[in-house]
Parts: sequence; C-alpha cells; structure tokens
Amino acid sequence: MIRLEGLTRTFQVGDSLVRALDDVNLEIGAGEYLSIMGPSGSGKSTLLNVLGLLDTPTAGAYWLDGVNTSTMTDDELAQTRQRQIGFVFQSFHLVARMNALENVELPMLLAGTPPAERAERGRLALEGVGLAARRDHRPDQLSGGERQRVAIARAMVMQPKLLLADEPTGNLDTASGAEIIRIVEKLNSEGLTLVVVTHDRQIGERAGRRLRLRDGRVVEDLRREAR
Repeated sequence: MIRLEGLTRTFQVGDSLVRALDDVNLEIGAGEYLSIMGPSGSGKSTLLNVLGLLDTPTAGAYWLDGVNTSTMTDDELAQTRQRQIGFVFQSFHLVARMNALENVELPMLLAGTPPAERAERGRLALEGVGLAARRDHRPDQLSGGERQRVAIARAMVMQPKLLLADEPTGNLDTASGAEIIRIVEKLNSEGLTLVVVTHDRQIGERAGRRLRLRDGRVVEDLRREAR
C-alpha cells in the first residue's frame, strides 16, 4: 500500500539545515498495524504528515497504492486525503460551534455528499463509536474520551483505507485512552491500515509492527511474533 524510497525532509532553521527525515526507506502493507516511536524531534510527526499528504518530501519518493504522490496535482492530493486517509490528532480538532453529528458530517459536506446521505452515514459512524445518544452535544458538552471518539467517527466516515493517529491518547486518562485504542484496533482488525505515533511504550508495543526513529532515521523495525 505504501512505499517510501530515500525519503528526506529538510527544514531551514536560521542558518542551519535540519534533516527531519533522512533517507527513509519503508514499505507498509495493506491492513498492517504500525506504531512509530522515538524521542521528541526524531521525525515521527513529520513522517506522519508526509504519509498523510499534509507535507511533501524534499527528496525521495512516496508511493501510495502504486501512485507516486509527487506526480499528483494539488487537487489530486486533496481528493486522496479526503477519500483515502483518515486523521486522528491528540487535540481532537473538532469545530466548537458544531454538535457531534455535524462534526462527523463535515468531511462529507466538503465532498458534496447529499444531506440525507450525510445524516445517515454520520449517524452510523457515531453509532460505531458508541456515541449515537450524544450526537446533538457540542464538544464542550463531551468528555475528552467522547471528543476523541467523535474525531474517530469523523475520520472514518469517508471509509478511508489508511488511518493515521498522532498521539491519540495523549490528552486522555488511562481508561479513556484504553477505549480509544480498542476502537482503532477493532477498525484495524476489519482491514484498515493503522499507523499510530505514540510516546507511550505500552501502546506502541501493542502494534503488530514497531518502528523507532532517531534523528530522522529508522533505527529499529520490529514485528511482533504471532501468538
């Protein structure tokens, strides 16, 4: 599904050139569950942003479903993000004035989905994360765990092939975090490709495959033995 060849991302910081990603070569198969770990500044979020087509590499190639993303136009990149990739962030990124259902419907609204279809798919997505009864509540009326579940429903409503989660439990208590991991792991068990960036070693070690970065390079790529 994903192939990275010699992927490099540099940033100019003052007089210095920072290599956030340095010659990364990686393949991720469809349906894999991959965690990305490493110290702050190791390149984890930069890698996730490149995978999500939110950032472009300075050098190297990123192939997604057999297509070299560097050949895509801006419109093609936007459509691919919208239809193939779901995002879940530490800070939820919900729209404060919208209720849960409206937040989940937002990607479909941008895609031009008819209102009746939006409402039905949004309802089913909220039902899938156990929040059907909270669909009329705004984010400030929901707990942190509930807000993250709304964010997952929003990420999944377009039925993406790939879910990218950046510290999805970082702002949650232990019980809420465990529920979020249970939900995304269930989605992975149903065939979704799941990539999770985390500082939490216990969460990272749940993945079938664990990637460790340091100074923008992959220094460890381990697969969990089947039980």
